[in-house]
Amino acid sequence: MAIRYNLWLDPDNVAQHRAVEADLERYFMERFADYPHIRLFGADPYDYDAPFNRLYDVLIARANDYCQRQWCYVPSPVQLNQAFFRAVGRSPKFLRDPRDGDPHRSDS
Repeated sequence: MAIRYNLWLDPDNVAQHRAVEADLERYFMERFADYPHIRLFGADPYDYDAPFNRLYDVLIARANDYCQRQWCYVPSPVQLNQAFFRAVGRSPKFLRDPRDGDPHRSDS
């Protein structure tokens, strides 16, 4: 298997990696605006047909293509995943169930 991720090929180019990661986060935030509110997980977080899980797969693939076209940069799966979930955390488009297992969240 050939190494193809820019992060692995040129780990010292921190400025480029951070710029791409910030752009990926913006990219995800913009895509989320195209969707109605999305309930996170629900009863079964491992239901791969749940709207959130389908959205994840589609947007990760699109972001990978975008990054290669826009930046001539191949992001690693970790970079894509982290940018996606940072954007989810900032976006008002995602709704959480009242009892989603987060011990830091109050039920009030």
